[in-house]
Amino acid sequence: MSNYNECVATYSYGADTSDGSVTEAELTAQLVACIVDQRVSATSDTAELSSSIDAFFLIFAASLVFFMQAGFAMLCAGSVQKKNVQNTMLKNLLDACGAALGFYSVGYAFAYGDSSGGTDISKTFIGDYNFFLMGLEVEAFSFWLFQFAFAATSATIVAGALAERCQMTAYFCYSAFVSGFLYPVIAHAVWSERGWLGAKNADPLFGVGMIDFAGSAVVHMTGGLTAVIAVKILGARKGRFFDDRGKKLPEPKEFLGHSSALQTLGGFILWFGWYGFNIGSTVNISTGVDVASLAGVNTTLSAAAGGVASLIANMIYVEKKTGEISFDLTKSMNGCLAGLVAITGGCAVVEPYGAIIIGFIAGLLYMCFSKLLLRWCVDDCVDAIPVHCIGGCWGAMAVGLFATPQYMENAYGTSTHVGWFYEWSRGSGNFNLLGCQLIGILFIGGWVTAIMLPFFSLLNFLGWLRADPLNELVGLDLSYHGGSYRRRGDSLSSEHLEAFRRRQRALNGDRLRDTSLPTSEVGSEDGRLMSEAKDEDLDESRDEAGNNSDIYNNLPIESQGPTEEPDASYSCGKGGASYLTAHQLDMSGTVLGGMYRYYLCASYLTAHQLDMSGTVLGGMYRYYLCASYLTAHQLD
Repeated sequence: MSNYNECVATYSYGADTSDGSVTEAELTAQLVACIVDQRVSATSDTAELSSSIDAFFLIFAASLVFFMQAGFAMLCAGSVQKKNVQNTMLKNLLDACGAALGFYSVGYAFAYGDSSGGTDISKTFIGDYNFFLMGLEVEAFSFWLFQFAFAATSATIVAGALAERCQMTAYFCYSAFVSGFLYPVIAHAVWSERGWLGAKNADPLFGVGMIDFAGSAVVHMTGGLTAVIAVKILGARKGRFFDDRGKKLPEPKEFLGHSSALQTLGGFILWFGWYGFNIGSTVNISTGVDVASLAGVNTTLSAAAGGVASLIANMIYVEKKTGEISFDLTKSMNGCLAGLVAITGGCAVVEPYGAIIIGFIAGLLYMCFSKLLLRWCVDDCVDAIPVHCIGGCWGAMAVGLFATPQYMENAYGTSTHVGWFYEWSRGSGNFNLLGCQLIGILFIGGWVTAIMLPFFSLLNFLGWLRADPLNELVGLDLSYHGGSYRRRGDSLSSEHLEAFRRRQRALNGDRLRDTSLPTSEVGSEDGRLMSEAKDEDLDESRDEAGNNSDIYNNLPIESQGPTEEPDASYSCGKGGASYLTAHQLDMSGTVLGGMYRYYLCASYLTAHQLDMSGTVLGGMYRYYLCASYLTAHQLD
């Protein structure tokens, strides 16, 4: 307004025109020109402000979506056994790393690259420009960040399903491949302006195209179906459905997650991040406030309905089966996630009551397919398949049923073809939108199967997919990440752990097997190894039996000694025997067995600078120190 006043003051009709230098008509023209210039400048400033707000909104939404990676990590970590937590967390980290590199190099180009610069509107199967982000304007980087977060989400869905038995090499290859090629082709088909399935195409399929606002099918069904293929090729965890002889168990063995708290925390983080997922898909918040608001409300209602539906369904199932009422936290939480997945595709085009119906049905479908997978011997550690694959498929179909004319007009600028239920109210049986949704589901199913089935089959053929059975039994944390192992909270027989240690010693070339070592060096090595073993062998034995009875019972009969309470000398000999047994040096069947056990105790003391052989009391003192050591570790 101040600029307008300046124009009026400068070119007002009261200005002096008597000298003839400017006519009144010219003065009026200059006034109009000034006002137009000011209006254009103001419009330009407004457009720049709107662009900045949209960019910030997209970056913030991308941050929320990426924060979902933390939710997936917590959910997976809480759902697996304690011996596999570190491995599972690292795989979630590799998802983010692989997705970033894959989507940067080729993924974005395949999804949204357009070498014509928008001049060619013909339909294409895959993008062909902006590889390694070359030629992409800086203003579009916020959009790349948002789409990268989607690609990472699609890849990380499989992490939980493959937990506790998948190799690290295979997982990194998979993450990069999914985000770099598999997912971008689907995103291009549905979301690109040149995609053959997309609603944004100038000539959409059946006049409407596939409606998947935030990715029920594009993101979640893609990841869930990939998990189906991977799990079938990978196989179930040892002992899940069959015993050691290959006989099918009457009931699948439960591998309970070690932390319900982490599972619940992960579920809430995912719910929180989903607002960035669905609301952020508005992209231009400056012109889409109504669309974003509806998406947020529907996201909340669908999640709540899914959680309640699965909780009630599981309660009824358990009550019919056992006669007791049980409220399962995990089932309810996964029901919430199923509701979130299902509403993702139609959150901007359905009524709030429609969102409740969609979420409730998603919760029931989750429960049904979770039970069916067990019957079909499909081992999904975190129920990612019924949540994402089934929930995503239902969500895409639900759009074809519940999309309203009003909200279709707001979000996509057309209401010619809407949900089938609303077509009935028009007196029409228009099947166009639902038909597009079904074609999209079939395309995604066919594309994922055609690409990922050979991919995982190749990894399996090369031996890169499944972890070694012994590594799986002792835990992937110990197998791949080193460190000491604690059996607290996990079921693992001492035979499995001992077999793993023997193999590791064979691979590492145990120095105790090298007979060329001098005697003093052998003694020093014995001392070092005994010191390292005290927190594992001795502490595990104390946890299991409260004393050294486990070590004692594993000794040969002739080495067990008297049945009465052993004295210090016998304890020392027994401790040496257990050490020898653990390191494949048991000599109980030889004449020198007892002497050698006593020697090891002395070697341990020598290695720790406690040798007093030069004194009169040296032998007694060495004997006493060995007994003291056992006593200090509750092995007396």
